[in-house]
Amino acid sequence: MRRPILLALTSAAAMISAAPLMADHHKETVANEPAPVAVSLSADEVLAPYYTKLRESIDLPQAGEGPTLDPATRLTRIAFGSCNHQSASQHIWDQVASANPQLFMMIGDNIYGDNAWDGDAELESVRAAYALQASHPEWQRLRAAVPMLATWDDHDYGLNDAGAAFPMRRWSETMFEHFWGSTDAVQSRPGVYDSVTYGPAGERVQIILLDTRFFRSDLKRMDWSRERPPLGGYLPDDSPEATVLGAAQWEWLQGELAKPADLRIVVSSIQVLTEAHNYESWENFPKEREKLLEMIGARADSGVVLLSGDRHAAGIYKIDDAPGGGTLWELTSSALNLAFGDGDIDKSSAREPDPKRTTPFFAVENYGLVDIDWRKKQVTMTLKGDTSQTYAEQSFKW
Repeated sequence: MRRPILLALTSAAAMISAAPLMADHHKETVANEPAPVAVSLSADEVLAPYYTKLRESIDLPQAGEGPTLDPATRLTRIAFGSCNHQSASQHIWDQVASANPQLFMMIGDNIYGDNAWDGDAELESVRAAYALQASHPEWQRLRAAVPMLATWDDHDYGLNDAGAAFPMRRWSETMFEHFWGSTDAVQSRPGVYDSVTYGPAGERVQIILLDTRFFRSDLKRMDWSRERPPLGGYLPDDSPEATVLGAAQWEWLQGELAKPADLRIVVSSIQVLTEAHNYESWENFPKEREKLLEMIGARADSGVVLLSGDRHAAGIYKIDDAPGGGTLWELTSSALNLAFGDGDIDKSSAREPDPKRTTPFFAVENYGLVDIDWRKKQVTMTLKGDTSQTYAEQSFKW
């Protein structure tokens, strides 16, 4: 029987908070025994036994069998995308396949499992969303043909805009890792961050997939007003304790950026460079954003490109004064089948003016491509539409 999480946590909290009262009563009846000690438990600790039992009794969906990519592979084309609703049209998967990528990356909102969530502790809506996604023939064809990597964002994490305070995060993590067949390294630690390197010396691509959900501090919200802010309702939080990645992931990332690579692809589910809106982005935590950019700037010698999603619209961004010197590029690809808002395909962006965006803001279905020319040491970033038409393209050398 499904049990609403609020009831589960409230019951556990009531038992814990009642401990002192129980102790007083106990002392009256058994004066010689020590009194019970009140304890404080996190949501993770309260729910852990429940999820252990649940895992033993429930079948979880899987993405389907897919090929693996030999670590020795010389990468020249990678595709990626974000914001895919399991109930919407799946036609874009055949377009992705037609681009012949060697690797495809799902970088967040890979399903929308929170849309029908009713507060149950086992996140049945997330499990059902994974099952529906796995059943689509278009998806099955791509999955069977192209190796894949994945990280998550809020809607496959389990709750819109959620972070570390989400009580069901560990069960959500279990479902994610089972669906995608995550590596032993990923399954051995909290969160779903990962790093893989492909190619021979001189042509090594390191792909770093960040987890911007599991450890993230609560967002700082604007005061309520009757009029909804046109570009989001969050404020920058520069408090010293605020975090996006959490201490363990930061330490891990620093170690990964010190490893040898010729080109690094850093994947963040939310946008990194922009400061033009108050929706979710790294700008919600400006000190963390500065730390990320400085850490990338101090990386072992290599080229680098940022990939992001989340926005239900797409564009190419850059900063020319990146820490460590030079220009830093970011390609935001969103959404695979859930684009919305006003697009700016044929005009300057009235929707979201942004000096860091070098293209219009494309509110259309799209996926992204990263092409690598090893002879020229050049990366070409491309935004492709739902019939593989090109919306934007940018090349840069490293």
